[in-house]
Amino acid sequence: MIDGKTVIGIIPARGGSKGLPGKNWREMCGKPLIAWTIEKALKSKLLDVVMVTTDSVEIAEIAKKFGAEVPFIRPAELATDTANSYVAIRHALDYYRLNKNREFDFTMLLEPTSPLREDDDVDRVIEALHLERQHFDSIVTLGEVGEHPSIMKRFAGKEVIPFSPDLPQTKRRQDNDKAYFPYGVAYLAKTSTLIEEDTFYTKRCMGFEIKQYQKHEIDDLYDFVCTEAVMKLEWKI
Repeated sequence: MIDGKTVIGIIPARGGSKGLPGKNWREMCGKPLIAWTIEKALKSKLLDVVMVTTDSVEIAEIAKKFGAEVPFIRPAELATDTANSYVAIRHALDYYRLNKNREFDFTMLLEPTSPLREDDDVDRVIEALHLERQHFDSIVTLGEVGEHPSIMKRFAGKEVIPFSPDLPQTKRRQDNDKAYFPYGVAYLAKTSTLIEEDTFYTKRCMGFEIKQYQKHEIDDLYDFVCTEAVMKLEWKI
């Protein structure tokens, strides 16, 4: 809770994954991948609830072991390859409202595939949005990328052409404005706006810049290996 406003932290974790089967319970530096997100969330002084929404009994048991709430097993139709995180989040919010008579002023999404959070990241994101709540309705974590959009290419048959020809085709990286990619360290929104606009990228969205080493998301085995190596290096594990 912050200034009387309640905050729920939702960690979505499907059992199925085409890129890296079983990734959410795959061991990273001695713990299941999802455990790193749960433990960082539980360090928060501002989250009122830390819950995992999953369709997997195995993930549910791991999540409970590490201290998260798992009040239900997510229906299979909400955990398909085409089901997005917003569907799972709305389902979780509805569950708490209808079954526990609890509603939350803010909703935070914490993706287990972005485990490189610092101990105070969750609370710093919450505090940042709360401080700017008159001007913004959501906040997303961003990391600066070196692969600028103006440099990206695509194939037109066998020909190589600019991916975004409307952007200035500069020759030096230093000539470009900084570009940022949204990483899943934390997404936070006023719940009412999230429900109304169905996105964390609301009309009034602010950014929260993360550190270089945190710019990793796990979609496949190569991502997993790289992220684990970074974790060992940065956290001396």
